[in-house]
Amino acid sequence: MRSTWRFILRSSRRVAVAVVGAALVAAGLAMLVLPGPGLLVVLAGLAVLATEFAWAQRTLERTRDRARRGAEAVRRRSRRRPPGGEDEGRAGP
Repeated sequence: MRSTWRFILRSSRRVAVAVVGAALVAAGLAMLVLPGPGLLVVLAGLAVLATEFAWAQRTLERTRDRARRGAEAVRRRSRRRPPGGEDEGRAGP
């Protein structure tokens, strides 16, 4: 009987995580075209799903890695450009 209760509790937790995570991902996807922080909500949904599902953990890790690489690329670009634009300091014709 005890093993049956453990199975029910484990399964109900997994279902609850799946429902909440899927709802967050769906809301985040909707917010990509509607006003709101779409990417952040999608990432939050993946984080919730990653607590129970290995595929969500791998997806979240890949997404974090890509975000880090993108942020680093933006930092490198912003260091190369002079503040205020390229034409600053030039005399007009």
